[in-house]
Amino acid sequence: MLDRITPLILTRDEEANIARTLAQLAWAPEVVVVDSLSTDDTVKIARQFANVRIIPRAFDSHERQWSFGVDQISTPWVLTLDADYFVSEAFVAEIASLQPPPDLAAYEAAFVYAIHGRPLRSALYPPRAVLLRRGAFEFWQDGHTQRVRVHGRVERLRTPLIHDDRKDLRRFVERQRKYMRQEAAKLRATPWRSLPAQGRIRKLRVLAPLATLFYTLIAKRALLDGRAGWRYAFERFLAEGMLSFELFRRRR
Repeated sequence: MLDRITPLILTRDEEANIARTLAQLAWAPEVVVVDSLSTDDTVKIARQFANVRIIPRAFDSHERQWSFGVDQISTPWVLTLDADYFVSEAFVAEIASLQPPPDLAAYEAAFVYAIHGRPLRSALYPPRAVLLRRGAFEFWQDGHTQRVRVHGRVERLRTPLIHDDRKDLRRFVERQRKYMRQEAAKLRATPWRSLPAQGRIRKLRVLAPLATLFYTLIAKRALLDGRAGWRYAFERFLAEGMLSFELFRRRR
C-alpha cells in the first residue's frame, strides 16, 4: 500500500518543524511539498531529503493551495500532512497494512497534541480525514482554514498522528492574528441559527476566551500536564482573545 500513497505537505516558514516531519517519510517514493515562498530555511532543509519534490506557489488560500498540491500527485492515495505533524512508525505500519475496498474514500485519524515533544492527555484538536483517495474528495475554505468533503465511506485509523509545533510564541501570535481576522469575518457572515454551539459561544466575545481556558484546563485535563498543559491552555486563551478583539473592533 505504501507505494500507492504520496504524502503532501504545505509549508510557509517551517524550519522549526520540517526536518522532523520529513525524516518520518523515508518510506514514501515521493513527498510533495508545496511551499508558500518561505523566507527562512524551510526549502533548504527540505532539499536535503532525496524523495522530496518542492513546488513553490504564492499563497492565496488553504483550499486552493491544497487543491493545487493534489493536482501534482499521480498515486491513487494522498496523505495530507501539516508541516508540524509527526508520523510515527506505528502509523506507517498501519497504513502499510491497509487493503481499502473500492467503496472506501478516506481514512481519518485522531491526534495526540504535543507541546515541544510533551504529549498532552487530550486537546481541542479534532480528528480529520488525512488519507484520501484521489477523485473521491474536494477541499473547501471554512474561515481561516480548509475542510475536506469526502464523497464516500470513511474509516478511522487506530493509530493517531502527533501534532507538535515547535515554532515560538511570536510566530504563533502572528499566525493566529491573521487567522482570527478570517474567523471573525466568517462568524459575522453566518446567521446565529446556523452556527454550532462553539460558534455561538465565540460570537458572545468576552465569554469565549474564559470558557476556552476553563474547558482546556479542566475538561481536557491540561491542568495535569504541567507546564506543557498551561502553555497549551494559554495559547488557546490567547487565540480566542484575538478573535473576540476582532469581533469587538468590527462592531465599533
